[in-house]
Amino acid sequence: MATSGRSGLASNHEVREAPSNSAQSGAAAVLANMQPSSGPAPPASPPVLGLHREPMYNWQATKSSLKERFAFLFNNELLSDVRFIVGKSRQAQRIPAHKFVLAAGSAVFDAMFNGGMATTSTEIELPDVEPAAFLALLRFLYSDEVHIGPETVMTTLYTAKKYAVPALEGYCVEFLTKHLRADNAFMLLTQARLFDEPQLASLCLDTIDKSTADAINAEGFTDIDLDTLCAVLQRDTLSIRENRLFGAVVRWAEAECYRQQLPPTSENKQKVLGKALPLIRFPLMTVEEFAAGPAQSGILFDREVVNLFLHFTVNPKPRVEYIDRPRCCLRGEECSINRFQQVESRWGYSGTSDRIRFNVNRRISVVGFGLYGSIHGPTDYQVNIQILESDKRITLGQNDTGFSCDGTATTFRVMFKEPVEILPNVSYTACATLKGPDSHYGTKGLKKVTQESSVGTKATFCFFSSPGNNNGTSVEDGQIPEIIYYI
Repeated sequence: MATSGRSGLASNHEVREAPSNSAQSGAAAVLANMQPSSGPAPPASPPVLGLHREPMYNWQATKSSLKERFAFLFNNELLSDVRFIVGKSRQAQRIPAHKFVLAAGSAVFDAMFNGGMATTSTEIELPDVEPAAFLALLRFLYSDEVHIGPETVMTTLYTAKKYAVPALEGYCVEFLTKHLRADNAFMLLTQARLFDEPQLASLCLDTIDKSTADAINAEGFTDIDLDTLCAVLQRDTLSIRENRLFGAVVRWAEAECYRQQLPPTSENKQKVLGKALPLIRFPLMTVEEFAAGPAQSGILFDREVVNLFLHFTVNPKPRVEYIDRPRCCLRGEECSINRFQQVESRWGYSGTSDRIRFNVNRRISVVGFGLYGSIHGPTDYQVNIQILESDKRITLGQNDTGFSCDGTATTFRVMFKEPVEILPNVSYTACATLKGPDSHYGTKGLKKVTQESSVGTKATFCFFSSPGNNNGTSVEDGQIPEIIYYI
C-alpha cells in the first residue's frame, strides 16, 4: 500500500487527532513511535485539508479528469448538500460533503440519505468519529486516495468499518500488517480483536508465537484484556519457557489490579487472573522453576502447590487441574516433508476437497500444510484445512483461513490454529478445500518419505490415496504436497 502525498489543494489549518477511547489512544501512541525493522520510517500523516476558499468560476475547465473534478469537491462547500459536525466539543470540526458521492461509496451513507428512515437534516453530528479519520474516509470516497499514518490508522479503521467501506479498511489492515513486529504485536492483537479483523489477529498471533519473549516484554502486553490474554495462553505454539510466561502473567495481573483500583495483593492477582490462571501449564516447569516462582507467589492455593510438587516428584503422578501438553515450539525444530518430485500445471477447484491419507512411524504434531498456488500470477485463496482420523472419521483439527501466493511453483504455508497430535501407525486424512483459480500441482509422488532433522531424529511418512471424492489428488499427483510438523 502506498500512502499518497500532499495534494495541491490549499491547507488552511491542521486538526490534531483526539483519540475516541483509551485503547485507540494507546494504539496511536505505540504506532506513532514505531519504526520499521528495515527501510525508511513510515511517513507521517498528512495534514488535514482545510475548507476550499479559492475562486470557483470555471473550475471545471482546469480539471482534465473525472477523478480530478471529484477530488476538487472533497471538503468543499461548492455544491455540497450536507454538513457533518465531527468530533467532540472543542475538537469538533464542520465538514461539508455531497450526498451523491457518499451514497455511491457507502451503503451506510446510502441508507442515511435515501433509505426508508432517511434523515432530512442537512447537518449531522458525529461525536464518536475523529475529524482526521472522517476526512481520510471522505478523501478515499472522493478520489480513491489513501492518507493514513501511525497516528490516524486506528481511528480510520474504525471509521471505515462504521461506514462499511471495506477497501479503505483493507488499506488500514495492510498498513498495520506491514508494521507488525514483536514489540507491538500485543497492542495490534488487541485492536484486531476489538475491530473484528481475524486476518490481522492471526498474523499477530503468529508473530507472538515466533518471538514470544520479545512480545511479552513489550509495554503493550500488560495493557491487553483478559480474553486476549486467555487466547494467547491457550496456544500450543508459544516459544517460551513456562516459568517465564508465568512471570509475564504476574506482571499483567499487577497492571490489571491497578486498572481495577485494587491493591496488588496475591489474592487480588488471583482474582483478576480468573479463567487465565488454569491456562498456565505448571506441569511443564521443572521442579526448581516451580519452587522458585509459582510456589512462592501466593497466587496458587496451598493444596494446588502441594499437588504440583507431588506431580513433579512421585510416581504414579497425581492428577492435576493444569494442562501438561507441551507447547510444540519447545519440542524441537520445525520439519516438513514434500511427497512430490516434480511440479506441473494446471489443477482446478470446484468446491471438492483434495485429500490424501497418511501414517507416521512416530508421534508428531502437525502444525500446517504447504499448498500450491496459482499459475496465473499473484493471487489470494480461501482455504479450509483439516486432519481427520481416517477410521473413526473424527476431525482432529481444522482452520478456515486464506493465503496469498506469488505465482511461482513453490508451496505456501497454511497453518492450523493449534497443533494436531499424530500418533504412530494410525491412519489420518489430510484435507484442503481451496477456492481460487487453477494452481500448480505435484507429480511423481512418493509412497514413503523419510525426513531427518538436524539433530538426527527421523520420521517416516507413508501415503495412500483417499477413497471417494478427493478432487483427483492421489499418491501419484495432486495437491497437499507438504506436511509441516514438530517431533
